[in-house]
Amino acid sequence: MYPLSKAPDTDDYFRKLIQQGESARIEFKTSFQKELIETLVAFANSKGGLVLVGVSDAGQITGVDIKAETLQGWVNQCKQNTTPSVIPDIEVIVLDGKTIAVISVDEYPVKPVACKGRYFKRIGNANHQMSPTEISDAHIKLINSSWDYHSDPVHGLDSISHTKVQAFADTLSLKASFEAVLEKFELIKEGRPTFGCHLLFSKNDVLLSTIEAGRFATQTVIKDSITSKDSLVEQVTRIMDFIHKHTNKAYIITGNPKREERWDYPMDAIREIVINMIVHRDYRSANDSTIKIFDERIEFFNPGTLLEDLTVEKIKSGHYKSHLRNKQIASIFKELNLIEKYGSGVRRAIEAFVAYGLPEPVYEVTQGGMAVTVFKETLGKEKERFSQLKDEGANEGANSLLAIIRQYPGLRVPSLAEKVPTSSKNIERWLKKLKDTKNIEFRGASKTGGYFAVPNEL
Repeated sequence: MYPLSKAPDTDDYFRKLIQQGESARIEFKTSFQKELIETLVAFANSKGGLVLVGVSDAGQITGVDIKAETLQGWVNQCKQNTTPSVIPDIEVIVLDGKTIAVISVDEYPVKPVACKGRYFKRIGNANHQMSPTEISDAHIKLINSSWDYHSDPVHGLDSISHTKVQAFADTLSLKASFEAVLEKFELIKEGRPTFGCHLLFSKNDVLLSTIEAGRFATQTVIKDSITSKDSLVEQVTRIMDFIHKHTNKAYIITGNPKREERWDYPMDAIREIVINMIVHRDYRSANDSTIKIFDERIEFFNPGTLLEDLTVEKIKSGHYKSHLRNKQIASIFKELNLIEKYGSGVRRAIEAFVAYGLPEPVYEVTQGGMAVTVFKETLGKEKERFSQLKDEGANEGANSLLAIIRQYPGLRVPSLAEKVPTSSKNIERWLKKLKDTKNIEFRGASKTGGYFAVPNEL
């Protein structure tokens, strides 16, 4: 977007903007009003933008009446109703003989900005009120820090395990005292452990780190479960031990002196997913992380949505700038060689599953977090299971159909029928059962939408 004073042809430039319609950085208003100030705040909290006053939502040039004192009055209203004060640039142009005011604001260096105590950000072509977590994240980002670097007001240094800190130092061949190790890695602030320090090296159970893991016979029948409240490094081992316990391993005779082992899943990739859960979790959320192991799949759920402009497609590609929610935790995990490179874990997990001859893990943004589902069977094996099922029962058929929907989200009945060798009547019957039990939902328009699995918690 050109600055106003540098637009190559002002009239042509603004005509094109109006033709393109409202966007993440452009909004139209027929008059100056309270909502316009909220838009400027949303732009200031995002990437900046322009408001064209005298243009309707449909892009029709209506013009606006501007008197000698009008512009200064608008600036004063913006200044008086925002904290810190937003002082926009305003220029007046004429298109088709009608006056248009162009009000612009850059991304603010001090964020977040509020309008009468309310905070907004720009998503698409609309303003969204920021949640308390988003407001907190904006403050933390301002000081180039993260939540886990802040001092824990509840726990003192006496809650931190000397043994765990010493084991960490020994791993790095670091000869230093308990306090020196904490200071070197900024795990202590103002005489208190940081939140990250508490999560990493607590003597006792850590409620914030709770992971609920279960082995499920069906959607509702649990065969075995654990609740892990371990400190984070220990948690990796505890969770992986539980997954190993409930995952099959085959021995393959190859002619070599040593037999080869083949687990249901590539365990290095499963470990990558578990570590990603622990490192990128939003520990301020009231929700726990969950892992559900079924016969044919494992479902992982983690509190904490994607940060900033990240999308599932970007993290799957591996080509993006890594945004760390917990910089201190990630730093310690990297020191321990538990993660190799920031932002590459998802891509490595996907590649490992493909190399193993299994479908790619399914990554989904869900309400309040991220879900990952992995499958141990190929689609061909799923089809064999469907062939065996035929009309034997709604429960087994519905569960198997759910596995297909998790593996291929967004399909409609005709596409599901191509993947499932059974009657359309059976598919519709199973879909109804899954919808009634709130395991799936239909998203989108009736003619273009499809079925998606609804992640559920333990």
